[in-house]
Amino acid sequence: MTTINELLIAEATEYEFKSELEVKCPKSWLKTVSAFANDMGGRLFFGVDDDGGIVGVDDVKRTSEQISNLIKERISPLPEFNLTPHHMDDGKTVLALYIPHGEITPYYYVADGSTVAYVRIGNESNPASPQRLSELVRQGKNLTFDSMPTEHKVSDLTFTVLDATFKREKKMLLTQKDYVSFGLCKPDGTMTYAGLMFSDECPLLQSRVFCNHWDGLDKSGGLDDAVDDKEFEGDIISQLMRSHEFVKMNSKVRWKKMSDHRVNKPDYADRAVFEALANALMHRDYTVIGSEVHVDMYDDRLEIYSPGGMPDGTLIQEQDIDEVPSTRRNPIIAEIFHRLDFIERRGSGLKKIREATADLYGYTEDFAPKFKSTQTAFHVVLKNMNYDLRSDLRTETTQDSTQDERLASLLDFCAIPRTRDEMQQHYGVATREYFRKNVLKPLLESGQLVMTIPDKPNSRNQKYVRA
Repeated sequence: MTTINELLIAEATEYEFKSELEVKCPKSWLKTVSAFANDMGGRLFFGVDDDGGIVGVDDVKRTSEQISNLIKERISPLPEFNLTPHHMDDGKTVLALYIPHGEITPYYYVADGSTVAYVRIGNESNPASPQRLSELVRQGKNLTFDSMPTEHKVSDLTFTVLDATFKREKKMLLTQKDYVSFGLCKPDGTMTYAGLMFSDECPLLQSRVFCNHWDGLDKSGGLDDAVDDKEFEGDIISQLMRSHEFVKMNSKVRWKKMSDHRVNKPDYADRAVFEALANALMHRDYTVIGSEVHVDMYDDRLEIYSPGGMPDGTLIQEQDIDEVPSTRRNPIIAEIFHRLDFIERRGSGLKKIREATADLYGYTEDFAPKFKSTQTAFHVVLKNMNYDLRSDLRTETTQDSTQDERLASLLDFCAIPRTRDEMQQHYGVATREYFRKNVLKPLLESGQLVMTIPDKPNSRNQKYVRA
């Protein structure tokens, strides 16, 4: 005998409860059969109400036959499934329907004049989006987008960055035979989509990265809407390296003097940033036309967005990062990134992001990276380790007596034109947002400071001088 809680712990899969078998309206549970087969599998428990209370199944044999017949009649292709009765402590019987992940996706619910493939979104079964349906079709054919052939020939394109990177990193001179073995082209020279993405002049418009360094804590803008912005296209290696350099150029490494050494205090863990960018480019859904990877930097955080949710349809925020299975949406890209030592093969990217961040000086759980996915997108948020608005507010309240002195010193400092970063450093606060709102803006509005180029207020080289 067993209890429902013991049973769920033992099964350790996604599940749904059904108090009884609905024969007249079977779509209510058959869509979940479709979704489990299309995603990571799961179990339906018949004879259990929504709160986990045991109701029991009266006629196990008859109910099992009805379940089997309805699956065979209304799910196409027919998925694997297994029915197991479990006798509970109270003498009632629960019937467990197990549906493993299917190998010939998509699995459709076919009835009521419709043919629909369902997927799991959270704890619900919903119709697959067009992008997810296309992915399921490719999975059923054992294809991935990056392995599919294109109309381009290897002789039509150049690969100087790819060749130079392999020569520098692996001391290896690539030939067309290597391109074939890597999956970048077919034996007849026809390029795959992966091959296009590693070519210098990649023609895929959706293969791009948009980078923005915003002024403040959101996109509404401060004195400057954006401090810096770049758009990167072309080969995927250059996109990775340039977006990584963008983050480095727009973040800082502070330091703290200890008794016998100096401790570096970077805004972000460099390895975490690189890993997050590599994952975004490697695992994104390139079938979404008109999309791109977005890198957005704010005063307090770095956000990286990539099109396409988890390849298996699950939600990353509902999973244990240490137990996330290694599922590669674009295995050819992933394999080349591994060969170049950009990533590890065993799929530990999210764990590395977390571990690299945890190694930073002053780390607490408040600075832990955040991962979130939907059916159509994946988000990574890295907290700026040197941002603490509260410390600036404490500085304001405890140093009111010296405020005028500090402002006078700042105005003297601006006897010659100064950049905002120079002024902020001289004034002695850690956050751009606080300095902009509480120091720079009042001085400009009162006329004590003026811009050196009034007609170009959004210029990156804008300087300020004492009036």
